[in-house]
Amino acid sequence: MGKLKTIARRTFLIGTAAIAGGVAFGYYAYKKPGENPLLPNLAEGESALTPYVKIDADGITLITPRADVGQGAYSMQAALIAEELDVELDQIRIDPGVPSATYYNTALASESAPFRSTDDGFLAQSTRGVMDSLIKFLGVQVTGGSSSVPDAYEKLRVAGAVARETLKLAASEKTGTPIEQLTTSNGFVVMPDGSKLSYIELAPLTSTIEPASEVKLRDPSQWRMIGNPMQRHDIVAKSTGTLIYGIDMVLEGMVHATVKSSPRKGLMRSFDATKAEKMRGVQKIIPITNGVGVIADNTWRAIQAANAIEFDWAEAPYPHQTDEHWATLEASFTDDHLDSQMRDDGNVTIGLAEGNLVEAEYRAPYLAHAPLEPLATLVKITEDRADIWTCTQVPGFLHSALVKLIGLPEEKVHLHMLYGGGSFGHRLESDSVIQAVELGLAMKGTPVKLTYSREEDMAQEYPRQIAMARARGSHKDGKVETLDLGIAMPSIISSQLGRQGLSVPGPDTQIVAGAWEQPYAIPNYRVSGYRSPELAPISSWRSVGASSNGFFHDCALDEIIHAAGADQLEERIRLIWHEHSRKTLEAVGEMSNWGSDPGPNRARGVAFCLSFGVPTAEVIEITNAEDGIKIDKVYVACEVGKIIDPVNFEGQVKGAVIWGLGHAMNCERTYSDGMTEQENFDSHQGMRLYQCPEIEVRGLENSDTVRGIGEPPVPPAAPALANAIFAATGKRIREMPFDKHIDFV
Repeated sequence: MGKLKTIARRTFLIGTAAIAGGVAFGYYAYKKPGENPLLPNLAEGESALTPYVKIDADGITLITPRADVGQGAYSMQAALIAEELDVELDQIRIDPGVPSATYYNTALASESAPFRSTDDGFLAQSTRGVMDSLIKFLGVQVTGGSSSVPDAYEKLRVAGAVARETLKLAASEKTGTPIEQLTTSNGFVVMPDGSKLSYIELAPLTSTIEPASEVKLRDPSQWRMIGNPMQRHDIVAKSTGTLIYGIDMVLEGMVHATVKSSPRKGLMRSFDATKAEKMRGVQKIIPITNGVGVIADNTWRAIQAANAIEFDWAEAPYPHQTDEHWATLEASFTDDHLDSQMRDDGNVTIGLAEGNLVEAEYRAPYLAHAPLEPLATLVKITEDRADIWTCTQVPGFLHSALVKLIGLPEEKVHLHMLYGGGSFGHRLESDSVIQAVELGLAMKGTPVKLTYSREEDMAQEYPRQIAMARARGSHKDGKVETLDLGIAMPSIISSQLGRQGLSVPGPDTQIVAGAWEQPYAIPNYRVSGYRSPELAPISSWRSVGASSNGFFHDCALDEIIHAAGADQLEERIRLIWHEHSRKTLEAVGEMSNWGSDPGPNRARGVAFCLSFGVPTAEVIEITNAEDGIKIDKVYVACEVGKIIDPVNFEGQVKGAVIWGLGHAMNCERTYSDGMTEQENFDSHQGMRLYQCPEIEVRGLENSDTVRGIGEPPVPPAAPALANAIFAATGKRIREMPFDKHIDFV
């Protein structure tokens, strides 16, 4: 019995001992507690018991280990802890913490398991459990996959509740007051007579008592923050220009650096820096892996000198011209390249033969991430310590790589997490940080700040995948009967994880993500994924495989529905068997007044995609003007189970829609002689302010499963626009970017 009691306690707590002077609290979902990563790095006067809440003489610090790249992750995590801890957000400090396996991302298991998110069967749930155990064992601390909210929703609330109840235990012991007579309010334990003891003064007492082993989360009717509009923790600093990003970091005595690496992702044969070495402000030119770093007295001079270096780059290890990439995809629709066929319902062969046939081919190009802040890292390396300031979405993987590169013990390599000025998946890669450390090793004792030029940032991109789809469908008696969709692309996961020294056995589910798992009851329904040979190295881009597959799948469905003579919204609703998905389509139809006359030269298009477990439906209204298409309004309905902050939720949805539309309109990444032809925002524009439509958002909370919203509104945006353009003009656009075929105003 004693052993069972101990295990039960540890399902709530990480760590087993308090340190004099303060306490830290946390939560862990498994019986075996993880190590407390706060303990080895405590400053004088700080103390820690568990990983998420730290209390010292100066106040309360909440640990928020998911990276903030503009999506508000730090504020969200802090709010979940603060809700149960009973403190206000203006009472606390936020610290992203140190890289640690303790902060592994439990929500990644849902996307990793090869089951539909709508599948709650025993095998699906068991497999997710196995994947979760594997992710825990590997210590996968990753921000991505719209997983921050589902990962944190229960875990961090329990962390706050355990901390709150343990502080009440300390107050009870100090005053002799029964714990059931104690309450908490705004960082204080409140006595029956109204007197208060602050958390700060109670924290040292927790070292002498057993932490609370059983806690009860507060009823939603008692929530002060969750579900209500909040002011994000970073809003004042961002509004006043005082927030510190990687590009803003300054240390006394630092030098400025930039790099030039192979624009063909290959080897550097040789370089000639004769001219650059004589340029004003240049201090040192240092060879690095497959490139050169330039040290100067400011960033501009470093970039100018780097541009003056003459290089002899090796050939690209992939096809040199974009046309060759497309040809490789075209040749991949064969049984030899079949990677998966996770959807094969009914009899597609008979369905196509007996119905009215519809055929189409679709294309989606490479796309850059191109966040507003170019990559930047500041390092300082001495003989016995290394400090690295940057933003990364993979702190655990990066820290391990840096330890190996620097050659110091793990505890001597300190990775300091900063806010990121955008990412969209860009900061899942670590190349720039590795380069900064290489330069720091060559300049030991001197802080070195590496800043990419915009052109180098674009040239060194690991872009979104290039992809192609071939669709065949049939209809009969005004209804969709068959959809056979084949998708060809290189493996995103193999390319990305290969750079981390990892491999993934079996199919790459991202090749069919956003297509195979759609909850349509089409009688004959098949989705096949074809893995092409490796082309240009690629990486995760906001919504990953679904970013292109949502376009392929929904546009193909739109074409079949049109050929059948059915209403686009009504037929989608008829086909969908999943209740929560159907409600998003019903909601967006109501929001847009679907079926009414949109007016002269105006039209609507609808699209639906379930990605990352989130059903999302969008309707786009456009005007077919004399000089091009004008996007007037977008309606979005999505089901996430629980909205933490309605203001941030709406901002995330709107941002994702703008992202999806802008890239569908005019963005692509093409190659010539193995090098990208797009070097800056003038050739990779996205949506302009004057083109931005009004966007109306409705978040639904019918599901018991909590989901994230950063990526799901992206996949339906492009098909909703393409479908609207067809409704307005009669012209089917099956290739992105759309401006190859039509003008926008």
